[in-house]
Amino acid sequence: MFKVTHKLFFPLLCCLALGACDHAMPPKQSLEVAVKGMYASALAEDGSMAIIGSIHHGGSLWKLNSQERLYNWNHSDGETTTVVAADFSSDGFWGLTADPATLVLWDTRTGEGTRFWRAPGEILDAVLGPGGNTALLGLSDHSAVLFDIQRGGIRQTLKHSNRVRSVDLSQDGQLALTGSEDYTAALWDLRSGKVITRFKHNDDVQLVKLSADGSIALSVSKYDRALLWHTRTGEIMAELPLKAQHLKRGLAFTVARFSDDNAYLLTGRPDQIVQLWKLPEAAEIARWELPKRDKWKPTSAAVIAVAFDPQPHRFHAIASNGFVHTLETKTPGELPGADGK
Repeated sequence: MFKVTHKLFFPLLCCLALGACDHAMPPKQSLEVAVKGMYASALAEDGSMAIIGSIHHGGSLWKLNSQERLYNWNHSDGETTTVVAADFSSDGFWGLTADPATLVLWDTRTGEGTRFWRAPGEILDAVLGPGGNTALLGLSDHSAVLFDIQRGGIRQTLKHSNRVRSVDLSQDGQLALTGSEDYTAALWDLRSGKVITRFKHNDDVQLVKLSADGSIALSVSKYDRALLWHTRTGEIMAELPLKAQHLKRGLAFTVARFSDDNAYLLTGRPDQIVQLWKLPEAAEIARWELPKRDKWKPTSAAVIAVAFDPQPHRFHAIASNGFVHTLETKTPGELPGADGK
């Protein structure tokens, strides 16, 4: 779990005095996990494992500390699965992979696929609920559904007026956040099935993210803004700055994750950039640029997963060109340890 104090990140706060960090650092370490890239991926909460949806080899589970592929996770024997969404349960015991039509619940301890289901519609996004009991699916049929992944069947249907591109759950599974091409992000109380807040953007909402306690939401629109807002009131907390040329080209954020204490936000963009923000003011305090597979070609690599590491100076990111990267703010000897020494 990622817990920090002001003292631990004091070396980074120099960026706050100078404005946003313009200097992008390279990764500390990189591991190739897919030869030609991937469609989707997920990182365990502590960055120790990754689910990889390779273009050519389908799904797999990787243990990152030992840099080994543990299991192949394809939905049918002898076939490679086009993984469009993946996730871990918060305890790391369960993994989810989804292609557009099916979803599988995996036991990360044994590698066994314990449940296989036909989806109730075309899956665009999916997240796993607490204990691996439910999955929230964003569908092309203008809805999100809370699916009972242990016994099958839909528990709740959350309606939009266009495709639901992004979904997320609070850690206790009581709140759901959905982002749709109807230009809205909606926060739902899953105990009642009712909308708590519906937040309006000026274009398709392509990414939503909830803090673990459900108190802060991030909603990102393609040609609009990336906004942090308080879920209880719908009041805007801060805006993540994007340059005008990025907004014009639709280069919004592709992935995000909050620290456990809501003091930091880690984000990834489609242009290889990972950023660390201090909350609540949304001040950028670190930035990394992930390398291209071939630096002489004009191809980029979207950041498709990020995670905090238990060590405060370390982070993890996965790029769509097939690499998992370890990121550091400083070398380990230059930052105080977890005990502040």
